[in-house]
Amino acid sequence: MWPAFSKVSNVFTWVTLLFYLFSFLSVQVFVSVELQEGTCKQLGNCKMSFDKEELKKRLTPIQYEVTQEKGTERPFTGELNDETRPGLYKCVVCGAELFKSETKFDAGCGWPSFYDQTDEGAVTMTEDSSLGMVRTETTCSKCGAHLGHVFDDGPKFTGQRFCINSVSTQVRPQVCCRPRRKNPSQSCEERCLCGEGGSHHILD
Repeated sequence: MWPAFSKVSNVFTWVTLLFYLFSFLSVQVFVSVELQEGTCKQLGNCKMSFDKEELKKRLTPIQYEVTQEKGTERPFTGELNDETRPGLYKCVVCGAELFKSETKFDAGCGWPSFYDQTDEGAVTMTEDSSLGMVRTETTCSKCGAHLGHVFDDGPKFTGQRFCINSVSTQVRPQVCCRPRRKNPSQSCEERCLCGEGGSHHILD
């Protein structure tokens, strides 16, 4: 009896170990990001480009410093850190759609955090070895604006945490465009925020 039990136990142990090993490797593959050789600015293939003087006039000093000079805003100071309205987060420089509000979460780091980009390729990820450490920089794939960095400690959905400077993006709010008769006293935007029906659209 005991030898047979020992064999079964050993088989069970190996199966368990292989299961956890496979799960670990699967997670590692799942959360890994595909690094590009460089940003579109570095490669010279941005779909949109802007004159520096034009950007200095159009952007605030901190927006220019972060998006064009790879600066970082102080944590817990950005207007969009606590933003909860449904909508799209766009690049403040070119208007490209980068993140959706439903992927935003509170990471407690002091910067807006998302677990995914709007579409594959909306954000370019490259190696950043500045400040004596190796990180993954995120930039807008359309114009090359610096957004922030991405880390592999995000929610289980993707395992990623896109840590984005608030000043690098702007929100295009989502509101209801069809009233719901059930509660006519409630405004269209209130219905949208509480999820009580009505079709939706993104305000321009």
